[in-house]
Amino acid sequence: MSPELLAQLREVDILSSLSEEELSCMHDIAQVDLPAGEHVARQGEMQHHFWLLLSGELRVYKTVPDGRDITFATLSNGATFGELPLLSNSPNPGSYVTTKPSRLMKFTEDEFWELMTSCPQVRKAILGNMAIRLQKLQSGLIQQEKMASLGTLAAGLMHELNNPGAAATRAASQLRENLMRLHELTAKFSKTSMSVQQKECLFELQEQVLTVKRPLMMNSLEQSDAEDALVEWMEESQIENAWKLAPTLVAVGIDSKELECARSEFPGPVFSDALSWLEAMVSSMQLVGTIEDSIGRVSDLVKAVKAYAYEGKNQRQDLDVNGSIHATLVMLGHKLREKQVVLEKELASDLPPLRTDCSGLNQIWTNLLDNAIDAVPQEGHIHVKTWREQVDSASNGLHTDLCISIRDDGSGIPLEIQPHIFDPFYTTKPVGVGTGLGLGIVHRIVEQFGGAIHFSSDDHGTEFVVRLPAEAGSRA
Repeated sequence: MSPELLAQLREVDILSSLSEEELSCMHDIAQVDLPAGEHVARQGEMQHHFWLLLSGELRVYKTVPDGRDITFATLSNGATFGELPLLSNSPNPGSYVTTKPSRLMKFTEDEFWELMTSCPQVRKAILGNMAIRLQKLQSGLIQQEKMASLGTLAAGLMHELNNPGAAATRAASQLRENLMRLHELTAKFSKTSMSVQQKECLFELQEQVLTVKRPLMMNSLEQSDAEDALVEWMEESQIENAWKLAPTLVAVGIDSKELECARSEFPGPVFSDALSWLEAMVSSMQLVGTIEDSIGRVSDLVKAVKAYAYEGKNQRQDLDVNGSIHATLVMLGHKLREKQVVLEKELASDLPPLRTDCSGLNQIWTNLLDNAIDAVPQEGHIHVKTWREQVDSASNGLHTDLCISIRDDGSGIPLEIQPHIFDPFYTTKPVGVGTGLGLGIVHRIVEQFGGAIHFSSDDHGTEFVVRLPAEAGSRA
């Protein structure tokens, strides 16, 4: 082996620690010089070579269904590629193209297998690097699928954000009108002499209505009867716009008996102004509550999106399975309401955290719940349940499993499809429908967590059960 070639091989990351003797089996291998813009391998084609990048630069990208090219990585001096498709006998997961003039060492399939057979230290380095690359590739695929599902859910998210946003805007506009009305009425009162009794009566009513934090819960008939009775009483008392004031006052428990003292204390038009002032005060407080609720809904949705998008990241952490399911349900809330799905939740309060360094937990629930929503009829039922089980197995000994069941009352999975539903990228949905996640990806994620997933299905519905060990570790 020439000193020049030896020096170049020393620049290859996975070979840098090997001795000259251990590298001696790599002599007489073809070297190729390629200009920028040359494809070395293409996505979907079978790989026939193992490559070492001695100098230059390559871009690794994947073409997604909508035609866009998404860059996975940029390879520089010392990178290797091609061993994963050769070892797994699978097509290239992406395309490799030079971005600078590059020199590569090229092994044919036969030369690669000879290398793996006759160079034990090189073989060890290649297999170790392949394991790391496979884990990174899997993490990248899961993250991309996560972003793809977020994109698919974007319309629902916009709807979820628009509803509280529009409610807050309407409430703010009405609140402005109320404040102007309060200003006008206060100006009127400032020019009217009020007795001590009148002031006491007005402030007692004010204190009474302000203690009601939320509108009273009444059924439609009770509310309608109460409003009609108050409107009739106020019209007899010469109150202007009685039909406008009554619903707000009834909502905080005010009826004609509560207002008798005010009618006896305030003469004619002053009584009408006093009730209008009281209604404006109550309405303003209710509008502030509406704005608070709307902002709270937006904040909850933002938190759910953040939890959904950034869960994982491959660091050791404690994950809240119930919280993860809740975040996913928030994301799918619009779709659930659109189909008027009856959602039943039975989430165990004693569920321990999931201790893991894996990611993609939300992807499991997104796929299973999205499929369930698509499967159920209008006003169908979906049941979500979590529980814990103590398991004694030969491989893991005594340990705790976190169990999650998602059951629907749809028409079930056809028998001829059932054997294939966990095949990679298998789906029966047309393009553009669903999240883009196949159950094969879900199966892979569950395996990464060291868990298992199984299902049962018939004409009355489908149930998926996921089991995850509380102390989960990556098995990629």
